[in-house]
Amino acid sequence: MNLTTAQLGTLKTWLTTNASGLNDETSAALLNAAQAGPNNIAWKTNVTITQIGDKINGTELAGLSTLNNTRLQTVVVLSQSGINASLTDRRQFFDDIFSGAGGATTRANLLALWKRTITVGEKLFATGTGSDASPATFGFGVNNSSLEGLITVANVSEARNLP
Repeated sequence: MNLTTAQLGTLKTWLTTNASGLNDETSAALLNAAQAGPNNIAWKTNVTITQIGDKINGTELAGLSTLNNTRLQTVVVLSQSGINASLTDRRQFFDDIFSGAGGATTRANLLALWKRTITVGEKLFATGTGSDASPATFGFGVNNSSLEGLITVANVSEARNLP
């Protein structure tokens, strides 16, 4: 994870409070553990097309209009590396494609797919409520890299070595 100086300061504060007696490797492992408890849900930033396809109900897919089928195909072609579910318009697109009673199962399946439990370290940099009803989003670090993923031992060491 690429962290700014300010984000490294946030990490240092957390380490001082929660991991002062632990070595860097153990601290990184603690930060990369799943965050237990409420308000620790975030939107995924990459959901593969295969994962999405597995959640689409076949009967509901068969019921799509020609226009919605074309729209769905276009998104698949333009998003071969996956869908960023943290973007409201991407989630809304799928809700619109599977709108109405004939898409209720697919909408529910996709809503569950778009979310995941975050780690202790990700929670430090996530914004928003983080509840199941209102998932958090990940902030951005150096070079606009997403603050989603593992805190490295190098991140821990760099944070601890801040003045």
